[in-house]
This record gives sequence, C-alpha cells and structure tokens, in this order.
Amino acid sequence: MSVYDVAIIGAGIAGASLAAMLPAEMRVILLEAENHPGVHSTGRSAAFWSETYGGPSIQPLTSASKAFLEAPPSGFSETGFLSPRGALHLGTSSDAASANAMLSEFSGSPVRLDQLIDADIDKFVTGRKPGWNVALWEPDCCDIDVGSLHGKYLAQAGRHGVDLACRSRVHLLQWRQGRWLVETHTGSFEARLLVNAAGAWADEIALLAGVSAAGIQPYRRTIVQLAVNPPAVVTLPLVVGLDGSFYFKPEAGGKLWLSPHDEIATPPCDAAPEEIDVATAIARFEEVVDWQIVKLERKWAGLRSFAPDRLPVIGRDPANENFFWLAGQGGFGIQTAPAVAELSVALISGRKTKISAANPKAYAPDRFS
Repeated sequence: MSVYDVAIIGAGIAGASLAAMLPAEMRVILLEAENHPGVHSTGRSAAFWSETYGGPSIQPLTSASKAFLEAPPSGFSETGFLSPRGALHLGTSSDAASANAMLSEFSGSPVRLDQLIDADIDKFVTGRKPGWNVALWEPDCCDIDVGSLHGKYLAQAGRHGVDLACRSRVHLLQWRQGRWLVETHTGSFEARLLVNAAGAWADEIALLAGVSAAGIQPYRRTIVQLAVNPPAVVTLPLVVGLDGSFYFKPEAGGKLWLSPHDEIATPPCDAAPEEIDVATAIARFEEVVDWQIVKLERKWAGLRSFAPDRLPVIGRDPANENFFWLAGQGGFGIQTAPAVAELSVALISGRKTKISAANPKAYAPDRFS
C-alpha cells in the first residue's frame, strides 16, 4: 500500500495552496471529491481582495498575503493576481455609526480608509438615490484572478510531485499503528499526516476520523450577473453596503455582479440560488441607484463556511496531532491563501514563518476544547 507523508482532503484554494508550498521532499497526495478542483467555493468567488473583509482579526492574514499576490516568486507566475479596483462602503445616515465603528476598528492597522463627503461620492458611483450620503473609501481593494491563482498553485504542486486524485471522495479514515488508513472511491493508501481542507465538509471529515467537530457551519451566498443601463463602467469600484446588505462590482462588457450579502445556513451541498435571494438582491440594488436592470443573465450560489467565532481553524487537533485542520476560512480563504499556506507549512514542518502579524494561537483548534 502506498504511504504518503501528507494527505490533503480538499483541492480548493486552501488544499491547493498548502500542497504547493509544502517542502518538495515530502510525498503528498491531494484528494478531491469532485470531478475537478475548486467546485463549491473557490470556483464561485466574487473575486475581490479587501483588507476590511472579514474584520480586524482576518486583516493580518489578508495584508500579509498582498506581496505574494502582487509579485509572486519567480517560477510560480510571471504576473501578479491583483488589479486595482477600490471599494466604496456606502450607506445612509442611519449607517453613520457603522462607518465610525469601521474607522475605529482599523485605526492603527495598515488599512487605508477615507471618510467621504457627499459631493465626493459621485466621483465613484453615479445615479445614487437620495439619502445614500455616508461613505468610506478603501483605495487598496483589488480584483483577484482566482482561477489563475488556483491553477498556479495546482501547477506548482504538480511540479513538486504532488499526486492529485479527483473523484476521490473519502469514505473511511482510520488511525492505526502511527498512520492514517485512507479509503476513497478510487483507492486506498496510508498517510502520516491528514490535512482537513474539506471546506463545508470539514466537520464530516473530522467525525469520520474520530476527531471532535469544530462546529463549522456552511452558509449559502448568492450572486447574480446583470445587464444594466447605463452599462457598468470599468472604473466602478466594489460598492459594499455599510449595513452588510449588498455588494456589487463591474464585470466585462458593462455587466454587473450583485449579491444580497446573504448568509443562509445549509448542510454541505452543491449550493444553488433561491429565487427569494435573487429577488432580494435586485430589490436592494434598486434602493441604492436608479440604473435600469435590462436582463438577469446568470445566477449562482457558493458556500462560505465559518467556525463559531468566525476565525479560520488552522493547526493540529489537540486529540490527535497527526490530524491537521485547515478549514473555516469563510469567504476570505482566497485573499488570505498565501499567508495561511505559509503559516500552515510552518506549523506542519516546524519551520519559522515570516508572518509576524498573524497569531497562530488565535486560529488553533484547541480553542474549542
């Protein structure tokens, strides 16, 4: 029977980035239940990088990932993955307290946030309806090329000799004689370390391995693509409701991506949009701007999975140090992937990490014990 140093369950951005960054001398297998990697969350991302997204506890991981995403190491990618976008956090007078709280939360951090007066908001978004006059400007927000980043991680993993096994849903995990017996639909093998990067299925994998669940809950998030009049200009920023009730951003060809910022608790599944959530997104959009919706072109939903405290779960399980958690990244798993992968490699290999801003204890699984 084949024996691996590390078996990673889940080939989304979390599993792929770790597989790519582990020492090349380790023998690693990357398991994916679906026909190809990144189906449920990574492939359905709204594709932006924002230091405020996820709050001040996530910001250190996001900020620490920027250098890699802007200028990847030689041999990983010849181009970066970020392009300037900017984010406008927009609200009404009832959201003034939220704007002030956001400014306070990120004071003293590297996050740049500017308070705008009403006249300045039109520089970023036109056609505002009356009352939408409270705004913060986040100039460093970027679009992120998710598909390219994920693909480059998988390519580097392949160059390092990582075995990628798709259509390999795990149905048995057993710890015996210092190794994990792993049985999948495509075969069986053994591994010294098991990494749980299964996203929405993370708790199911833990229970299958005889490890206590971390309480990770998947939530459905809906996005629609609209044709609008006037067409969405390429310079339109990411526009985010200060009350957390919507966001929208431009896409190619004058299209618009819109979300009601919904969080609907759901079992792990292949998420699909509900008509009520699509209608809610459109209704909220029409409250903000006077643009005409010409056509609803696409709609989809993805899963965002959170631990009870909404922080990622990264580290060895307190009951079995050969079970490593890499889960609970919510919707910020892509923008934090470089830092999280580096932190995880440090925890697995014992190497030091250069991510001084991140506190590994804040993400450790033993915080639930």
